[in-house]
Parts: sequence; structure tokens; C-alpha cells
Amino acid sequence: MALAKPATRNPWAWVTTLYLAQGIPYVVVMTVSVIMYKRLGISNTDIALYTSWLYLPWVLKPLWSPLVEIFRTKRFWIVTMQLVIGAALAAVALTLPLPGYFQYTLAIFWLMAFSSSTHDIAADGFYMLGLEQHQQAAFVGVRSTFYRIAMITGQGLLVVVAGQLEINLEGNIAMAWAITFGILAGLFLVFFVYHKFILPYPVTDTPAVRDTSRSPMAEFFNIFVLFFKKKNIGAAIAFLLLYRFAEAQLVKLVSPFLLDARAVGGIGLTTSEVGIVYGTVGIIALTLGGLLGGYVVSRHGLKFWLWPMVFIIHAPDLAFVYLSQVQPVSFILINLAVAVEQFGYGFGFTAYMLYMILIADGEHKTAHYAICTGFMALGMMIPGMFSGAVQEWLGYQGFFIWVILSTIPGFLVATLVKIPAGFGKKEAA
Repeated sequence: MALAKPATRNPWAWVTTLYLAQGIPYVVVMTVSVIMYKRLGISNTDIALYTSWLYLPWVLKPLWSPLVEIFRTKRFWIVTMQLVIGAALAAVALTLPLPGYFQYTLAIFWLMAFSSSTHDIAADGFYMLGLEQHQQAAFVGVRSTFYRIAMITGQGLLVVVAGQLEINLEGNIAMAWAITFGILAGLFLVFFVYHKFILPYPVTDTPAVRDTSRSPMAEFFNIFVLFFKKKNIGAAIAFLLLYRFAEAQLVKLVSPFLLDARAVGGIGLTTSEVGIVYGTVGIIALTLGGLLGGYVVSRHGLKFWLWPMVFIIHAPDLAFVYLSQVQPVSFILINLAVAVEQFGYGFGFTAYMLYMILIADGEHKTAHYAICTGFMALGMMIPGMFSGAVQEWLGYQGFFIWVILSTIPGFLVATLVKIPAGFGKKEAA
């Protein structure tokens, strides 16, 4: 007699691991790949250009999110994408020692990015299906925390491991990173097996039933039309694209700057040290900034905190102007400068996330929020593509001054947005 499939399970058994599995491939594609390519000798121009193209699957994510709704269950998509991501990580490990590794690994990262973005759609949907409403509220902080832990694991711990392997293998950098990606592939095989058996089977996790009286394509396009008919949508899109114009350029060059030799304007850290500074201390500061941002908005609302957040997300970019001009040798001072910038980014990014919720509010809020995340990814992708060329033209000192000038669009678009009084403020009991 077949065992009944459980409709529910203890959320601690799967929410934590699900969001670890969601965060790791994103940080590998977006950040770890930059560090790896820098260590393998790829130029900053090529790193910034080609890794920025990897944002494209997240830009286009709204276009195929209906397919995840229509075909198969969210549970199916989650475990299948984890298996595909694991296979992609193994393929990176196998191709890194080959002569054409750059082209091969970029193609594999593209596959991983599409798989990861599809996993995002399914996982976020499954979270709402697998939990009762009160559990969704209770575990929102848990999922966010474990997503941050995933970032520390990928951007911090694994980079430190790769750095130690570089030393132990006497400078065989390609093999060191191949072993690191092999470890990641094994981790995703564990995720796949674990979630195949542990994820619950919610009764509502079924393929979406379409209204047969209406064409699916007509319904699909109607969702987009309604989004672009929203009030002040032009200003909203400008904000989504330009609020992080400076940060989109900065983030692509932080790791190369920290790794590059002092003779060419860098800080000269080892791979492991970058894993500590940017991948651990920086992520912790980013998380603390986000937590504080959410707390203060809940007290006074987004309208009250919008302009302080605009200033606080941009002003700490001056920390990298200082680092590039002074090139301090103090490891503590370098950590402090990075932590200040990341804390400010985490704090100011709260305004961005809440504004997306405000834009998406109303009919089709799930689909409209997905469209917002597409513009969010596009706003990071385009500036990132040319940031490496700008840095190689200006040098690190000139580049970080350019980043400060690039904060001006972020201030300008903030003047265009309209925030209702009390939005984001916690209502009195």
C-alpha cells in the first residue's frame, strides 16, 4: 500500500534549505564568477561586460513565469532545477582546466542563471502554497536570513576555500576553482535528494487552470498592459532603472579592485581575504543595514525615510574613493570601509524593495511584482556592462570618482516618486 504524500511539513525542515538553495546559485553567477575570472587573468572590461549579461535571465523572468504556473507543479520545478543547477556546477568544474574555459563556463553560467531564475519563481510560489498565512508572516524573516547565509556561504566561505586551495595546489588556480565548483555540485545533489523527499505536497500545488473562454496569450499580454497603465508608471520605471545606477557599476569592480595589485591601483588582497572582507564582513553589514532599514520604515513609514535612505545608499560609496586614493594596508581598516559601504547599501535598498511592493499593489500583484524585478535586474545589467571599460580607461581612482558622479541620477529619480503617507508603517495594535 502506497504511503500518503504529506500535504504539510514542519516549515523549519524545508524553508531554511529551500532559500539556501535559492541564494547560492545567484551569488555564484553574479559575484563568485567575477572573483574566479579575475584570478584566472580575464580583463576587467571582459569580466564586467560578460558577467553583466548573466543578469538577463532575471530581467526576462516575468516572460516565462506563466509557464511555471501552467505546466507541472512548483514542487516539480524546484527539484528539477536543483538537479540542473548541480549538473551545471559540475560542468563548470570539468571545463575550467580546458583551454577554452572562458567561453565554456560563460555558456554554462547562462544555463545556471536561467535555471536559478526559474527556481526563484517556483520557490517563492511554493512558499505561499506550502504555508498557512500566519506561517508565511512568521517565516519571512527566516527565509531572508537563510538567503543571506547562502550569500555568505557562496561569496565568503567558498571563496576562502578556493583561496586556500590555490595555496595548497601551488598556484594551480584553475584546478583550485574546479575543486570548489565540484564541492558546490555535490551540495546541490544533496539539496535535490533532500527536497525530493522532504518538501510537502500542498493540495493547492497544481498547474494553473486557465479560463478557456479567453486566450492564454490575451490574458498574458493584458497583465503587461495593465502594468504600464498604472499611474505615474514612467517615473516608477525611471526609479527602478536609475536608483542604483552608481551601485550597479561599483558592485562589478569591488572584487577586482580588492584583488588587483597595488602597483595597478588595487588593494592587493588574496582570494581568501576577499572572501572574508567582501563575502563575509560585507554581507553581514549588508544584512544589518537591511534589517535596520525595515525597522525604521515600520516605525515612521517610507515617505518619512525616503530621502535619508537616498543619501545613505549613495554617500558611503565615498569609502571606495578613500580606499583607491590611500590604498591602506590595515586589514581592519579595509574591512571597516567595505562594511560602511555595504551597510549603507542594505539600508538604502529597503526603499527600493518597498517601492516595488507599492508599484505592484492591486490586481495581478504577483505578476506585476515580477515585472518590477525584471526592471530591477535590467537596472543592474546595463550599467554593469560598461563599468569595466570605464575603470580600465580611468583607473581605479578615477573610476570611483565617476561612481560618485553616477549617484546623481539616483537623487534625481527620487524626486519623481510619490509615496502615500503611512505606507510601510506598522499599524498600531
